[in-house]
Amino acid sequence: MKSPTPLIAGNWKMNGLANSLAEAKAVAQGVGATQVRVAICPPSILIAQMSEALAGSKVLVGGQDAHADDTGAFTGDISAEMLADAGAKLVILGHSERRDAYRESDALVAKKVLAALRHGLEPIICVGETLEQRNAGKALEVVTGQVRGSLPAELKGKAFAVAYEPVWAIGTGLTPNNPQIEEVHGAIRETLKAMFGEEAEVVPILYGGSVKPSNAAEILHAREVGGALVGGASLKAADFLAIIQAV
Repeated sequence: MKSPTPLIAGNWKMNGLANSLAEAKAVAQGVGATQVRVAICPPSILIAQMSEALAGSKVLVGGQDAHADDTGAFTGDISAEMLADAGAKLVILGHSERRDAYRESDALVAKKVLAALRHGLEPIICVGETLEQRNAGKALEVVTGQVRGSLPAELKGKAFAVAYEPVWAIGTGLTPNNPQIEEVHGAIRETLKAMFGEEAEVVPILYGGSVKPSNAAEILHAREVGGALVGGASLKAADFLAIIQAV
């Protein structure tokens, strides 16, 4: 089977203003002839501007979340259709910060995935365990359960990625060791194959959680790691490019 094309996606979270587009342009100028797929997911108000600024480059633009419905009385929310209309090509769904702060369930994440598919967006679906769950020996049970609950059958034959982000590693500077990463990524791969068949071999499984230039090469060369979902280090072009070049 064909192996996944690596994807390095930057999640700017609630960071970035109009003048931050210079960093995105620097990334686009610095990626060169890399075969790695590169994406930046800025705050929604920057998506249209960033899409225009990066037009013709190898850097894709994505959203950080999408509502499960296309329209409606949902003050402050953004639909997948709106993201696509603004120029987004991908969207992050089910990030642990939303699962926690907004109490998003697997079922809701699955509905958001369907919304993304309706409007041609490639979903990056996040899963990951808390430190308490890992210490209780439930990491694989939790993560594979999230995969089964958050990925609808309609993903079969579609482009998507799964991002493993151990909750305890996000923004803490802590990272699991490679054997721990490989164990979880391997379990995710087997779950995907059980759900979608052998075609799931080409689905990239990203690692996320305190990825930075100093640890990127080691993480990205671990078995079944098909890229990275990068937080803080994606805000600076030099750091993000160093991670891209580590693939």
